[in-house]
Amino acid sequence: MSVPRWTAGLALLLALAGQPGFADEADADRRVAARPSLTLIIDDLGQNPARDRRVLQLPGPVALAILPGTRHAAELAEQAHRAGKTVMLHMPMAPAGGRFAWHPQLPHDELARRLDAALAAVPHVRGLNNHMGSAMTEQPQAMTWLMGELQRRHLFFLDSRTSPRTVAAASAQRTALASLSRDIFLDDDPSPAAVAERFQAAIALARKQGSVVIIGHPHESTLALLERELPRLTAQGIEWVDVGQMIATRGNRAMAAHGRGGIYR
Repeated sequence: MSVPRWTAGLALLLALAGQPGFADEADADRRVAARPSLTLIIDDLGQNPARDRRVLQLPGPVALAILPGTRHAAELAEQAHRAGKTVMLHMPMAPAGGRFAWHPQLPHDELARRLDAALAAVPHVRGLNNHMGSAMTEQPQAMTWLMGELQRRHLFFLDSRTSPRTVAAASAQRTALASLSRDIFLDDDPSPAAVAERFQAAIALARKQGSVVIIGHPHESTLALLERELPRLTAQGIEWVDVGQMIATRGNRAMAAHGRGGIYR
């Protein structure tokens, strides 16, 4: 009598499971898969070479969100690209001002022109997040157009969630655009104690929901904490991953935001 294929396959798996090292390797794979993950983005870069340099020297896959109107934007983007870091366009949106900023009253052609100009000012961009933007990310028509344009350009979107009424993440999901949403701002309050508290809240959230997306800014308190704490992540059982890997991990699912939008609106 012939042995069904599935029976033979089961017998093979049982035999392999009895081999030395097989169970250990399988357990290790499960532990890695279950390890909480963290993604870090630093905003508002391109303004101060000394602070930018400290961000570049952080020892892992930090993403650099660079303001297009800053003096050192192009130079920093080139340095980050050479260092293997993810370069992002930190796109100004209302109430932010300046020649690149998106505002609700602007016609579609002007929004497109400003996006083109901003992308030209920051080379090697792989994705975009909003700088301020509480008045702009609430605009369904503009956000739908933006996500389609990013899809065409093969760029991802990160919703900084500066407004509780943002439609940006939902627009990205409807467009099937590679996207993420911010969970925690590290430094609404830039005092060292507050930044340390928010970082520990981020670690706790990663353990609770399996992943966390953090946005920080190049304050002295933030940089000092990251320089001290990021090298300790592995020992704490946290895996630091780049934006692309986090998008794959979350599968474009929106997660509840934590913390305050505060001064970054």
